Amino acid sequence: MTLTKADIVAKVYAQGRLSKAEATQAVERTLELIKQALVDGQEVLISGFGKWSVRDKSERRGRNPQTGEPLVLPARRVVSFRPSRVLKAKIQATIEQ
Repeated sequence: MTLTKADIVAKVYAQGRLSKAEATQAVERTLELIKQALVDGQEVLISGFGKWSVRDKSERRGRNPQTGEPLVLPARRVVSFRPSRVLKAKIQATIEQ
């Protein structure tokens, strides 16, 4: 099952402290801040969860899977996520139970 933005809003709203509109605005604003930080080239660290960062990948050789023809894939920027030790431990604990 995939956790969607609507699911997150519903869970924030279910806490009972915010109205549905306020919960939606809080989630939207948080995600917007994360996106803008990444666009600006900053790292985003949420303690106990993980860190997002933007990496530059250089140009590389590849091939068209349909024709097998070689081609050059351009340089690009990608977002990477590294989970915290706390999150890794919680995920591992669910396997061991």
